Amino acid sequence: MAVCSFIKPDGSRCKAFPMRGQQFCFTHNPATATKRKRASQRGGFAGGRGRPQQELYEIKQRLKELSDMVMAGTCERSDAYTAGQLLNFVIRAISVQLKAKEVEEIEERLGLLEEELYSSRSRNGWSGFGS
Repeated sequence: MAVCSFIKPDGSRCKAFPMRGQQFCFTHNPATATKRKRASQRGGFAGGRGRPQQELYEIKQRLKELSDMVMAGTCERSDAYTAGQLLNFVIRAISVQLKAKEVEEIEERLGLLEEELYSSRSRNGWSGFGS
């Protein structure tokens, strides 16, 4: 069976199977550059997950400060309660935002996997169940 024609920087050949009717695999095929770029962008989105962690840490600190102020008598309990509720709304918004981003990333990854599966099936002459 044929292998990808790409030559690595160390002089060795890529060992992946080429795409049907092509000389390169998905990773090295110039025609799939856009799909590869889209798939690699997911890594950039995942890196943003540190920001919500920092926001949650800061909110936790503020809640602790509110608690300390109430205990010290420098803040009214009703004011601290209201501020705490507002901060809980922010926490909930962060949670919903993270879930929505996670669903988007999973849908994108699933789409790419489905594309590859169907492409693989067509290369191998498999048309579905019961064939």
